Amino acid sequence: MRIVVLDSFTTDQGEPEAFWGPLRELGELALHPRTGAGDVIPRALGATAVLTNKVVLGAAELAALPDLRYVGVLATGTNVVDLAAARSAGVVVTNVPGYATDAVAQLVFGLILHFTHDVAGHAAAVREGGWAAAPDYCFFRQPLTELAGKTLALVGSGAIGEAVATIAEAFGMKIVRGAVPGSATRAARVPLQQALGLADVVSLHCPLTAATQGLVGARFLQAMRPDAILINTGRGGLIDEAALAHALDQGRLRGVGLDVLSAEPPPAGHPLTRAGAPWSRRVVITPHIGWGTIEARHRLARAAADNLAAFLAGQPRHRVA
Repeated sequence: MRIVVLDSFTTDQGEPEAFWGPLRELGELALHPRTGAGDVIPRALGATAVLTNKVVLGAAELAALPDLRYVGVLATGTNVVDLAAARSAGVVVTNVPGYATDAVAQLVFGLILHFTHDVAGHAAAVREGGWAAAPDYCFFRQPLTELAGKTLALVGSGAIGEAVATIAEAFGMKIVRGAVPGSATRAARVPLQQALGLADVVSLHCPLTAATQGLVGARFLQAMRPDAILINTGRGGLIDEAALAHALDQGRLRGVGLDVLSAEPPPAGHPLTRAGAPWSRRVVITPHIGWGTIEARHRLARAAADNLAAFLAGQPRHRVA
């Protein structure tokens, strides 16, 4: 059996032998660090199984691959595969849920703690001589605050949201779970506008759907307290980025921590990446790293192999199509 991985680099970071051994045991494995749109069909032709993280497998690609029987998505989200076309072609599609729960929750608090203590900024100031020149035994680049007693509003309470809640409670924070537009889950959920008004920190963990596309727009931002912190480690499309830039221009929000943007990598001149913006110190953007701890990437590769093995045994797991 021929197995093709279309974008292996993000998972293995240039160390393929450390990650893909279990998959290699299942058949003839071809690893491609990256694959452009025009190379998908030539590289996947003749393969029984194709694995992809961000390379798109649309209806045209699926129709051009008659030997394909299985697509393994190296992620939780499955929007890179045309699921309806896969079903029509008799191609099984699986994903890998839950592999990065702890990793993402950890980054959420890395971003929150940046705004409460700015460890990196204080350390940089020390290196630049700021402490040596200070008239007192200490100096502060900003007011420092405690998380104990503060309120965290979760917009989305799946596995990652609940992991974030567990950490927040250990810090002594109060948790409010806001209702997500389009979600059938309403039990123990506070109406979203009310939850936003209560929160010192708002963290997004809901899926990107038609109902949540651009959820963080002008109305959402106006409902937040002007000194609140906004964190997004979910999907970039949850935020109307122009509306967020406008709110920052108006002096709203103490801090914004983003690990995702609507376009990745972002185009030059993206409204939120302007280094010269007067609010630039209040915005921290990391390049989609939340999922990518060494441990999480090993779990991802192992789970991808386990998914394919289960399919070959006639018992597919984590099937989405």
